[in-house]
Amino acid sequence: MKIIGHLQKMHTRLESPVAYAMPLNEHLEPMNPHIGHSISLKATGNIHCIACGRKTNKSYSQGHCFPCMKSLPQCDMCIMKPETCHYDQGTCRDAAWGDEHCMQPHHVYLANSSGIKVGISRQLPGRWIDQGASEALAIMQVSHRRLSGLVEVIIKNHVSDRTDWRKMLKGAADTIDLAAHRDALFAACADELAKLESQYGKDAMLKLSETAQTSIDYPIDEYPSKVSSLNFDKTPHIEGVLKGIKGQYLILDCGVLNIRKFSGYEIEFST
Repeated sequence: MKIIGHLQKMHTRLESPVAYAMPLNEHLEPMNPHIGHSISLKATGNIHCIACGRKTNKSYSQGHCFPCMKSLPQCDMCIMKPETCHYDQGTCRDAAWGDEHCMQPHHVYLANSSGIKVGISRQLPGRWIDQGASEALAIMQVSHRRLSGLVEVIIKNHVSDRTDWRKMLKGAADTIDLAAHRDALFAACADELAKLESQYGKDAMLKLSETAQTSIDYPIDEYPSKVSSLNFDKTPHIEGVLKGIKGQYLILDCGVLNIRKFSGYEIEFST
């Protein structure tokens, strides 16, 4: 079987284990059945922007050409740092896009991937899966993206907001009682959260004290003893036995490949 198409981040569905499918243009290739078998991914050398389709020599912001990276709202710095959202200043790159994506309810969550971390998202549980979280818990719902970022800034003074991707790929994380951490963080951050609430209103910040912790199981036969990153720019032809999938990574017997990093790359996929 051979399929040629442009990569984008893998589609996921929360099952036990998580179900993965890899987009190649309009084709969605189910990846779980390939675990335990040899697969080949060969970059053709063509890279096209996932937004406008323009051919580009280098991919920016996970699959965009340089002009789109500089102009599209989904490539703005506030996507990485939501507390810097400038929609209310009238300077959003695309106000209609901001209405649809940023001025909507967001969740603040705790997740356990390489240890406990805090994060924000509109798309749960997809965001948890993309980060390779073994456990996750939504702890607050807020009215818009900037407010979720401001809450995250307060909480990350006590827990990390980052995932150690190498540690995440080395094995399953030890179980953590995220609800206990939620309660401790709410107590530790009470004064700062109260100031935000007085500014934005009580209805804008809903604490989720009764939500259940979600456990996530990944389709992995074998974790790597050493995490070695694979890169199409250095190794255009990557071939090996697929040992598992976690986050947006294919775990092969020759290394790990971050599929999302190479969005827009045209590849020939074969088994």
